[in-house]
Amino acid sequence: MIALITGFFTGLSLIVAIGAQNAFVIKQGLLRSHVTLVVFVCAISDALLIIVGTGGLGRIIQSKPDLLNVIRWFGVIYLTWFGIKSVRAAFRNETLTASDKSAESWKKVLLTVLAMTYLNPHVYLDTVIFVGSLANQFESQRWYFALGACIASGVWFSAIGYGARSASHLMSKPIFWRILESVIAAIMFTLAITLAFYKFS
Repeated sequence: MIALITGFFTGLSLIVAIGAQNAFVIKQGLLRSHVTLVVFVCAISDALLIIVGTGGLGRIIQSKPDLLNVIRWFGVIYLTWFGIKSVRAAFRNETLTASDKSAESWKKVLLTVLAMTYLNPHVYLDTVIFVGSLANQFESQRWYFALGACIASGVWFSAIGYGARSASHLMSKPIFWRILESVIAAIMFTLAITLAFYKFS
């Protein structure tokens, strides 16, 4: 039980910071667009990475820094592209409302959330390496730690996704969406710059 609780709060502490993945979940919630799909993919992806990290993949990745470098530059390119896309959305003449995005293809949303998850090296550092390493400190209880971290991920993504969806009716003014797109663009550019210069060790 101690390992489960520790894993839960460790996992929660790592994902509450607003990054690329969280920003996308919140945006989809506000747009009421494929929220369940986005929440499910994020939670399952985190759980998968936590499980493989607990199973020992973290040590393998740490021994192959070139692998993280490849992921790093894919991440930099993708986040920069997404940031530019958000800037264009914020400053175009058309009004951006929830109804404009409600018909967005689930395939497009799925590809975007997968890219946000798997093209971000920090996801691997947090889940596979960091959580995996901590889980293995509990030896025979490591899978309880991993389970706690997985539960935390599911709870968090559900909270921000469905919470944002519930609040979407309060945020119908076009200026809100322009501000949101600007904030998301700033987050993406900041993450891209951070990844470009981050020293993985």
